[in-house]
Amino acid sequence: MEADERQVLREGFLVKRGHLVHNWKARWFVLTPDKLLYYKYDGGRRDSCQRGKILLKDCQITCPFLEHEGRPLVFRLHTKHGVDHFLEACSREERDEWAGDITAAVQKLAVADGADAKDPKDADESQLHDVNLSKVLDAMYDVHSGIRLSSHVEQGSTYSNCFSGSAVVDWLVFAQFALTRVEAVTLASALLEMGCLRTVGLRSVEAFRTAGLSEQFVDDSTALYSFSDSLKKRANVKAETSLSAVELSGKVMKRGYLLKQGHRRKNWKVRLFVLRSEPAFLHYYDPTKDDISPVGGFTLRGCLVSSLDDNGVPSGVKGNIQGNLFKIITQADTHYFIQAPTHQEKMDWIDAIRVET
Repeated sequence: MEADERQVLREGFLVKRGHLVHNWKARWFVLTPDKLLYYKYDGGRRDSCQRGKILLKDCQITCPFLEHEGRPLVFRLHTKHGVDHFLEACSREERDEWAGDITAAVQKLAVADGADAKDPKDADESQLHDVNLSKVLDAMYDVHSGIRLSSHVEQGSTYSNCFSGSAVVDWLVFAQFALTRVEAVTLASALLEMGCLRTVGLRSVEAFRTAGLSEQFVDDSTALYSFSDSLKKRANVKAETSLSAVELSGKVMKRGYLLKQGHRRKNWKVRLFVLRSEPAFLHYYDPTKDDISPVGGFTLRGCLVSSLDDNGVPSGVKGNIQGNLFKIITQADTHYFIQAPTHQEKMDWIDAIRVET
C-alpha cells in the first residue's frame, strides 16, 4: 500500500465516475497529506494495489456539484492539469466532511509551497453579500438549471412539486449566490419571508412559526418547501414512484456504505444502506444508480442482528472477506451477511438496528 498508515487523514467508500466510460463505481478512498488514493474491492476484500491517485497540489474543490441529475451528493476535484474527478458520498454530512478535509490538505500544501492560502475559517466569518432576490428566484425557478421539483414523502403523506431545505442550500452554494451554507440559509429565509417560497409539511411549517428570522429556513432533507402559489406551475415534473410509500416514509436514522453478500451468487457488492424509523425498515440501494429506488429492503420488526467473529470464515459466508462482519436474520428467516469498513462502524450499525427491532 502506497499510503503511509501514519499519514492517513481520512478513508472510506466514495462512488467515482469513470473517465473514459462515464459509469459510476464504488471505490475505497484514502486521503493523505498530498494525494487521494483509491482502491477496488474484489470478493469482499480491498485490493492491495491502488487503482489510481489524485494529486492534491493546486487542486480546486467544488462542493456541492449539482450538474449530475439525480446525484446531489457529488463534489468535484479539478486538478492543476485540468482533469475533473467526480466523487459521490453517502450523505450530505459525509460529502461536506470529505470536501472539508481535502480542502484543508490542499491549503496546507499551498502554505508549504509559499502560496497565499486563505484560512477556511475566514469563509465562515464572511458576511452575506448584496444579492438581488428577484435574480435568485428567477435562477432557482429556471426549468433547465434551477432547483429540481420532485415528490417527497413525510410522515406517510406524499407532497408533489417540492424540494428539501438541504437541496435549496446546496443549489444556492453551487450557483454561487452564497459562499457558505450559513449564508445560504439566511438567503433562503429571506425568500421565505418575502413569500417567494412556501413551507410544505410539518417540519418546515413548525420552524417557520417558532424560529427567529434567520432560522426560519431549515437546512435539512426532511424539511420541505415549494415555490409560492403565485408563481406559474412547471408542468414537466415527474412524480416519484416507489414500491411502498409507507416503508419509505420513516425518519432516516442512519446512512452509509456497506458491503453486502448476494443471496444467489454469494458475491460481495458495495451498497448504500438507509435505516429508517417509524416504520422501522432497512433498505439498500445500488450506489452506481440512485438513492431513490431501493434494490432491496426489509422490515426490522422481529429481526435478529449479531456480530460475527473475524477469525475464520463463518458458515454461509463466501469469498475472501475483509472482516467486520455482522448478520441480520429477518422475521421471514432470510439471512443477510454484511461487512462494515471498520469495527466501530459495525458496532454503530448493530446498535442502531437493535434500537429499531
